[in-house]
Amino acid sequence: MKFTKRLIKGKLIKRYKRFFADIKLNKEIITAHCPNTGSMMGLLNANNDVWISKSDNPKRKLKFTLEIIKVRNILVGVNTHLANKIVYHGLSNNLINELNYNQNIKAEVFFNKKTRFDFLIERNNQKNFVEVKNVTLCRKDKISEFPDAVTSRGSKHLKTLIDAIKKGYKSYIIFLVQ
Repeated sequence: MKFTKRLIKGKLIKRYKRFFADIKLNKEIITAHCPNTGSMMGLLNANNDVWISKSDNPKRKLKFTLEIIKVRNILVGVNTHLANKIVYHGLSNNLINELNYNQNIKAEVFFNKKTRFDFLIERNNQKNFVEVKNVTLCRKDKISEFPDAVTSRGSKHLKTLIDAIKKGYKSYIIFLVQ
């Protein structure tokens, strides 16, 4: 997958109200959109190097988006909006061994009235649900962990994937470490 946006390096000042991060760019302080609503435990130390992208969309309130945070010499992708795009690329290009040779890939498919999964894949007359989780927690050198906080939504997805298995679907969770 090709990433086309040029990233700008800065220093994290703070993240607040879940969706905002103040970043120091040279001598200027800007507010960037933080697309990751999770706790981002271990990533939010002041003065961590960060990389942001800039949008020229005049309808956006915030022109910058937080993309990557560096912690202990490890770059961590925190833009959760990219997770499904990355996995879709992997699925559609047969880059995930367990899930290759797909005849049909549908995104954001409802399993029931309350739960929508990231992908429904059809291959060899078998329907497979795939749920994608973006992983950002790294407490030990080069070991990623999920989740970084208690997640009732994550628990609901796991229970519903089990229900899908009982109804004849195959179910997968992809823990994406950017």
